[in-house]
Amino acid sequence: MIHNANAERLSGLSVLEQSAADPRGLQKAFNRSRIVVGRAWRDEPLPAPRRKVLIAVQALLLALALALVAAAPAPAQTTRIAPKSGHEGHDQGGLIWDPGKLPPRASKLKVQVGDMAPDFTLPSISGQDVSLSDFRGKKNVVLSFVPAAWTPVCSEQWPGYNLGREEIQTRDAVILGISVDNIPTLHAWAETMGKCWFPVLSDFHPQGEVASRYGVLRPEGFTERALFIVDKQGVIRYTEVVDINKVPRLETLINELDRINKAQ
Repeated sequence: MIHNANAERLSGLSVLEQSAADPRGLQKAFNRSRIVVGRAWRDEPLPAPRRKVLIAVQALLLALALALVAAAPAPAQTTRIAPKSGHEGHDQGGLIWDPGKLPPRASKLKVQVGDMAPDFTLPSISGQDVSLSDFRGKKNVVLSFVPAAWTPVCSEQWPGYNLGREEIQTRDAVILGISVDNIPTLHAWAETMGKCWFPVLSDFHPQGEVASRYGVLRPEGFTERALFIVDKQGVIRYTEVVDINKVPRLETLINELDRINKAQ
């Protein structure tokens, strides 16, 4: 299987090289390469050396795709998202969206404050599986769902939690960062952000299953920009779904953790 996957990855690279004049075709080819790498990672456990090679291949594909997109003229009929936050329009997970603007929110929560948080187990970029229940009786847990790796707003939000690490940890809390991207993509992205002190988890397969259980999976296939605070007893104490183009306020998160700790 790995041999076939390697062949597909090389084939995908060739398609990328041939697609420089067509950004939309280029993005489709890159998306295909991401899926192939994700499947290879998921279907057959790899030893550490091969895992590093797989990550390097994904990073190479990403770098090539970005370079070709930058060099190729964009079709006149293609427009990009224009976020309210002032960031330039951007691709979500390597996709160029059809003309129009994504709504700030496009899903309905399936959980509310006072509910027991649905448990889950997801793979992390460190190679370990992480379960929400691992922290039961030990830590407050902040679930941070972000739409996609490599996008400007997401790349601003999570490094902000690095800056707020001490404030969060002194409130007996940990963050679990969740995205529908595959492990190689998330690993490469985290490296460019200077790594993250908290677990970065992949909700890649089944695609968005955990996000769907919480009601934050959008019709487009990626998640809302959402925060849930789960207390030490596993109860949801705070929910926030913000405009997908805006970064949630760290101050609000800290204040909510203070409120929850006082009530426990």
